[in-house]
Amino acid sequence: MIARKRNLRLESERLTLRLPRHADFRPWSALRLQSRDFLSPWEPLWADDHLTRKSFTARVYWAQRAVGQGSAVPFFIFRRADDALLGAITLDNIRRGPAQSVTLGYWIGVPFIRQGYMREALDAVCHYSFRALDLSRLEAACLPENAASRGVLEKAGFKYEGVAQSYLQINGRWRNHVLYANLRNDRRGKTDAG
Repeated sequence: MIARKRNLRLESERLTLRLPRHADFRPWSALRLQSRDFLSPWEPLWADDHLTRKSFTARVYWAQRAVGQGSAVPFFIFRRADDALLGAITLDNIRRGPAQSVTLGYWIGVPFIRQGYMREALDAVCHYSFRALDLSRLEAACLPENAASRGVLEKAGFKYEGVAQSYLQINGRWRNHVLYANLRNDRRGKTDAG
């Protein structure tokens, strides 16, 4: 079963989502480096060894363990036309039992922004989460001023739920985040008459 999980892949019209592999190091490190100025306002500070092979190897092993344990599913996003790495989307902190929920995080490289790739990846991951993982709730958070992230979440069916004070350290500072959720059977705003 774990071997099958290691080969996990999702396909959409333009994208393949799959787990990271050791061979992804060079494209990943090049894309992260190229996108550093674009990503740094929205992400935690990078460790000094963030772009090293050793750090990436640890990331790959963490991904394999997390999938095997059922605690996370970290996908790399590839364009099917040329197998270019575009970014990543991670289902993390999978909670079973009464919660049946997950926290979602994502990033996209600067050459690929505003082309609909992240929306397509979100749609694929939401479908996978609700159908294959039998989750009921997907949660995401972003900085209030991150209009692009808020927009892609809303277009993918996520709804605004509020503000979390000092939610995460971003770029070295504790920052408030706006919270969004996508529910499998969303009845928010609906009445029995509707």
